[in-house]
Amino acid sequence: MIRRGQRAGTSVVALLIVTCCICLPVTAAEDDRYPGWSDSPIPDGPVGEAIASGWRILAHTQENAPAYAGNALNCTSCHLNGGRTPWAAPWVGVWGVFPEYRSRNAKVNALQDRINDCFRRSLNGRPLPFESREMIGILAYMQWLSREVPTGKNVPGRGFLRIKSEQPPDQARGAQVYARKCTLCHGDAGQGSFAASGEIIYPPLWGPKSFNIGAGMARLNTAAAFVKANMPFGQGGSLSDQEAFDVAAFFTRQPRPDFAGKLEDWPKGGKPDDARY
Repeated sequence: MIRRGQRAGTSVVALLIVTCCICLPVTAAEDDRYPGWSDSPIPDGPVGEAIASGWRILAHTQENAPAYAGNALNCTSCHLNGGRTPWAAPWVGVWGVFPEYRSRNAKVNALQDRINDCFRRSLNGRPLPFESREMIGILAYMQWLSREVPTGKNVPGRGFLRIKSEQPPDQARGAQVYARKCTLCHGDAGQGSFAASGEIIYPPLWGPKSFNIGAGMARLNTAAAFVKANMPFGQGGSLSDQEAFDVAAFFTRQPRPDFAGKLEDWPKGGKPDDARY
């Protein structure tokens, strides 16, 4: 359990679960400029308690928000190192860029809306009530990571680093890349790996315990960019762009849960070519 004054993610088990893999490094200049990039002690007091609660929910989602999570993933399965890794959808600075318009629902979204979108899609679960303990904790943690980032500032490394393939992505080649580079952690059937306690170590990439077809990671371009920057474990950047696209083409097309709200997406157009539906 993380405590006030303790650095986020310092236990061995938490480190395995929160990081999921080691990614592109943060430069010293970015560390100095925005303290949220670094592993800083959480402050004392009531706000510190809320920050610590938010970290626990994000890093151990199944254990700390079971009523809202519908699969075996944690939020930090994609937002690596507690949301502090560039090009892994970091949360550093995210507090100040919302409200933000999103074409997927053609609305201006609050940060709470964006969080709930992840719960519904990536976690295949249910939205959090805005006033809930879980939502307040998550917001407190994201605000703490975003301290000293100017409002409206997009920090370096926000989202995913886009890449391009020289050839059309090929699922057969991707299956070979997966067999060589991914099965050790994610299993030969994409089932992931778990501790004896049942807690997730490496997330399932397909099947009933994985993200649904409405998740961002179910899209080819997003998955390829994430893989390129962050995979395999401890070797982010070691795959070619083509290998990243090929393996993403393989695992994004594997069976996974449907998304009930898919027909409501992109109501005013703009659906990307790599959407699953």
